[in-house]
Parts: sequence; C-alpha cells; structure tokens
Amino acid sequence: MPTPTARVLALRAAGTALVVELTEPVPRVLHWGADLGALAEADAAALALTADQAVLNNALDVPRRLTVWPTEADGWSGTPAQEGHVAGGAAAPGPVLTGATHEESAEGGGTIVLSLTDATTGLDTELTYRLEPSGVLAASATLTRRADAGPEPYDLARVTTVLPLPGRATELLDFTGKWSRERVPQRRPLGHGSHVREARRGKPGADSPYLLAAGVPGFGFRTGEVWAVHVAWSGDQRYLAERLPEGAGVHGGVLGGGELLRPGEIRLAPGDSYRTPVCHFAWSGAGLDGLADRFHTLLRARPGHPRTPRPVVLNSWEAVYFDHDLDRLRRLADRAAEVGVERFVLDDGWFTGRRADTAGLGDWYVDPAVWPDGLAPLADHVRALGMDFGLWFEPEMVNPDSDLARAHPEWILGPARGLGPTSRHQYVLDIAHPDAWAYLLERIGTLVEDHGIGYLKWDHNRDLHEAVHGPGDRPAGHAQVVALYRLLDTLRARHPGLEIESCASGGARIDLGILARTDRVWTSDCNDPVERQAIQRWTGQLLPPELMGAHVATAESHTTGRVTAASFRLVTSLFGHPGIEQDLTACEPGELARITDWTALYRELRPLLHGGRQVRADLPDDAVLLHGVVAPDASAAVYCWARTATSADGQSGRVPLPGLDPGTAYRVRIRTEPGLPSLHQNDGPAWFTAALEGWVPLPGAVAVHAGLPMPTLNPGQALLLELRAA
Repeated sequence: MPTPTARVLALRAAGTALVVELTEPVPRVLHWGADLGALAEADAAALALTADQAVLNNALDVPRRLTVWPTEADGWSGTPAQEGHVAGGAAAPGPVLTGATHEESAEGGGTIVLSLTDATTGLDTELTYRLEPSGVLAASATLTRRADAGPEPYDLARVTTVLPLPGRATELLDFTGKWSRERVPQRRPLGHGSHVREARRGKPGADSPYLLAAGVPGFGFRTGEVWAVHVAWSGDQRYLAERLPEGAGVHGGVLGGGELLRPGEIRLAPGDSYRTPVCHFAWSGAGLDGLADRFHTLLRARPGHPRTPRPVVLNSWEAVYFDHDLDRLRRLADRAAEVGVERFVLDDGWFTGRRADTAGLGDWYVDPAVWPDGLAPLADHVRALGMDFGLWFEPEMVNPDSDLARAHPEWILGPARGLGPTSRHQYVLDIAHPDAWAYLLERIGTLVEDHGIGYLKWDHNRDLHEAVHGPGDRPAGHAQVVALYRLLDTLRARHPGLEIESCASGGARIDLGILARTDRVWTSDCNDPVERQAIQRWTGQLLPPELMGAHVATAESHTTGRVTAASFRLVTSLFGHPGIEQDLTACEPGELARITDWTALYRELRPLLHGGRQVRADLPDDAVLLHGVVAPDASAAVYCWARTATSADGQSGRVPLPGLDPGTAYRVRIRTEPGLPSLHQNDGPAWFTAALEGWVPLPGAVAVHAGLPMPTLNPGQALLLELRAA
C-alpha cells in the first residue's frame, strides 16, 4: 500500500503520459505510455496500489521496485543507473530523495525534477523529466560531487537513463550501416538479458543505433504500440534494452541509454558536475509513423528550427572535385541560377595546399595559387545571380602534411607514445585545446565575415581512435564533443543567420545533439536513388524532410556505379531538402529543362513537403515502396510510388494511401515534371491513365480503405502522385 506521504505526479501531452510516485527512498515511474487521462486521487491510489508485483520465491522479502535511479539497493539486478567509485571504494550507491518539483505546461506536458543525495558516493543528483507538447519525453541528470565529500574524486564510469517497458514490448528495432549505406534497420526479439549497442567512434557513426525501439510483435509503420529512445549526443553512445526473469518491478523490462564514458574520462572532484546527454523517449500507439510524427513535431517546435523556405542547393563536389578554376565555377554558377538553384556551395579544395585529400587539411586560408584574388570573385558572382554562397570545412581534422600539423603537433589527439595510423590521410585535431579552439573560431569567423558566407558544410571524416591527450593520455572524447558544441554555439551567436550542415562522411553524425546547433544533415554521401530510398526512409524515423540533404546526381552514381533514370533521381530527391550534385555545364538542353521544371515543382510543393506529416505504407513486397507527406489537416498529399527491384508478383493490387481522411473527397493526378517512369506493363490501370491527363476524383474512403491499383514499374523507377481535397 502507498504510504500516507506518497504523492503521484503526472505529465500529459499529445496522448501520452508519464506518472511518477514519490516513494521513499527513491521515486519510481508508475507508468509511461498511453495517456491515462486526468488522475483523480482515487485513480492515482489505484495505480500505485497495482504497481507492486508478487514477492517471488528465492527473492527479496519485499516486492522489487524499479526506481527512477535503479541500483542494487533496490534489489535491481539489471544495469544500474550509476556506476563508479572513489579510489576503488564507494561502489554501492544508495541515493535518497531530498526534494521534488512538478510543473505542468498550458501547452501540454511539463517538468518533474527529482533531487537525490547519496552519502556513500558523495553525489547529489538532479533528475529532470520534461514532457514536450509533442509527447516526446526528455530525460537528463546532473551529478555533482559535494564539497564536503572528501578530497578524492569520484570516478564516474557510466550513467544510464532508463524508463520501464511493459511485458508486451518483445520486439526490437535499431539500426546499423556503413559509409554510403547508413541507417539499415535490423529487428530481433527482446529475450532475457541485455541488448546493448555501443558507438565507440567519437561520433554516432554510419552504424549508429540511431533510435532503439521496442514494440509489440510485428509493429509496422502504421500499426502497433512502440516505445523508443534516442540519445542526443554527438560522441560515444550506449543504448540498452533489458529484460530479467523477475521483471523490472511490475514492468517487463527497461529501455534507455546515455553517453559511453571511457575509463577515467569523468573524475568528479569536490564541486565538479557531470550532465548527462538528454535521452529522448517517445511512445506511439500508431506504429513507427506515429513515433516519427512525435519527433518531427518536437523538432519543428524548436526556436532554432529553420523557418525560411529550404533553398535548392548546388554543391560543387561531384561537379568539379578538387579542380577549382574560377571561370569554370562561374559557368557552373550561371547554369545553376538558370535552372532555379538558390544556394551555391563550394566544396573541398579551396584552401592552402589542397590539391588532393592527402594535404592541407587544417590550413584554413584561401589558396593564393588557385585563388589569386581570393574567393570574393566567385562569392560576389554567386550573390549577383541571386544565390546564397556556402563553403565546405572540416575543422575537427588535420592532415599530417599541413602547416598546422607541422607548427602544432601538440594539437593532434593521440597517445604520448606516438600517433597511430592515419585514416583518410587524417588525424584528429584536439579542439578542446584552448589555442586550437581559438584558431578555428578565428579562421572560420574571418572567412564568414570576409566573404559573406551564409552556409557552412561542416564535415567530419574519420573515427576517433586513441582519442587521448596530454602526457597522461587522458581520454578526450567527451571534451571533444563539448568543445565542438561550444564552437558551433559561438559561431552562431557571432554570425546570426549563418546556417550549418552537419556532414560526417555523409550521415555518420546525425543526432539531436548536433541538430540543436545545425540546420540540416548530409544524409549520405551516396546519391544513388535506389540506396537513397532506403536511407531517407529510415532517417525520416527521427528527422523531418527539411533537415535531410537529398541531392540529384549524374545518371551513373559516383559511389555505386549504378545507372538510374533521371525521373527516379528527381522524385527521390524531392522527399528531403533537395539539391544538385553534378556538373550542369555538361548537361544537354533537355536535361536542363527537366531540372528547371523539377526545381519549380519543388518550390510549389515545398510548403507541403516541409510542413506535413510523413507517412509510409506497410507493404508485403519489399521491392516496392509507398511513402509520402500529408498536410496536417489531410487536405493535400504527395506520394512516391517506387520500385527498387523486380518481384515475383506481376501486380501490386490495391494499395491504400496512408494518412488521408476517409470522409474527404479528393482529386488525384500524376505530376509529370520529373518525367514518367518506365513501366513493366502494356497499359493502365484506368485511373492512372486518366490521372496522367489531369485530376481524377477519388473518395477518401476508397483511397484509405480500398486503395488504388498501382501501375507496375520497372526496377529503379518512381512515380509522383498528388492529391488535393476536391
């Protein structure tokens, strides 16, 4: 029975709820998931009464409870919230509650702050739960070594933020990948034991877990209950899903994560504090699309979320590579403006000694041998054409063959015994070194000011191995991320309006920590639309389309060698932040005309594409995809019907269109501006043939419940459908 002093605190927003009971000595989460409604006193008492499990044989003599800060003091045999020691001792934390605050927001959600103290470890912990109006729950903690705790530091080994999972959440989804094939989904059952994913690359990596979701068996895009966590940290990470035979209190298991700390990395002397990364937790009763909708709503509500229309980008990399010539780049800019490009980005190759990727990195001065008059002639030309000018940097890395490395070897991260092998001809610059940090701030800031740069493509191309500094080889991964965040924050404060793209060999640093300081990500170095359909599909599980760079490149992919149709490349790029990654001066007039029509189509559809809800269909055939964006009021939608491979089935049959209102009368048409796909059929279906000529009436009930028989496409083809309320 709850004690007379027990109190139940609830946060509610967007159909989800967190309910915490202030039990002694440590509070516990009674519920996280579907909204239980406003809890009257009797309801809260009933929830608390039903929150204790049976006392099992060969177990504690009191019911086990999963607290908000689980440790062995609770009889918890799973991963504890906190691990560490003081000079080899104080290894059994025993926190107790010292205070709590509860504030609800008029917009929905609110904040619960729990204060804990631990006489054994000498730590005070403040645990914060913030439920956003989107229904996403942000959880973080600050651990402070008390001044009276003694002279020895507390060596913090790990902090894991967890929330309970119900017993029915027995299937896991997370992600893996590699360069040019990021965010590959993988599923498995959640059995007894720990499912742990660790990122040890100094960044989340191309194989980042990205989002760990646990759900009812068979959950899909449109159906099933799902619980998920994302670690908003741009360095080493750890994700956890765990079940024990005895359960987690009355719950089935736990879900959580945090920063992966290296031994000795966080040593809390008296007065020192460590703040965990925010772990974003979300629940959906409507499958993965419901989960994505929460995260997209969260991101779009940020004060720093891009508010201006996302411009069509041309990035020079696959157009010219290192061959920087002013006249050639001016011609490229002229052609870009003609087809409707709104932002021109000069990629790698502009700075001192940079004729290949083996030298010059770190020497952030315009190369006078290539640019005798500086970048101003190109930047001014670009702006005169009505386009924004952007520039590529890779500030966190350095080539051994550079003036910077020769002048300041002490700025390079690595063990005192000597540096290990390079990766991509690079070492890691110790940006936590005050002088190195100041050098980058001055160089980048000066170039932004001198050239009126409105956009930085910020790259990060190698993993951080042996990331230590100083004669004692202290781990430096945490400090590197903190210094990066401070550098980005300072640049943004000094240069209001400056936009920054997070690029890391493509999509190897995509997390909500970096996105708190940047305006979009480079989703992948691979522009092959077959690969991009999958990469963008799953990147969209966390990010809305306007944050995902998605460029059109040449017919033959520079990363896969595959040749694809222009219409497929153009349609695929629409469902992100579109751009161009090819030499437009080499295009035939017909191709330029199609690209011009495509940029105009994007500008027309941009408010819908970047303001609507992402939807993805659950289809039995993995070779075909149906995904789209639906207006918040379901009055309009754009869908992509794509085929990536052949199938045994000759027909797809009726395919329901997700996200529409069954009670609304719609019209549907095929948008032909990107070009039409190649078909693996002779004719039809009838609605498709008619929709090529103009609008075709389509009742919402037919679209949603019955579906449309789709044309059979050849592999590597895509079709663009538009629907509007009649």
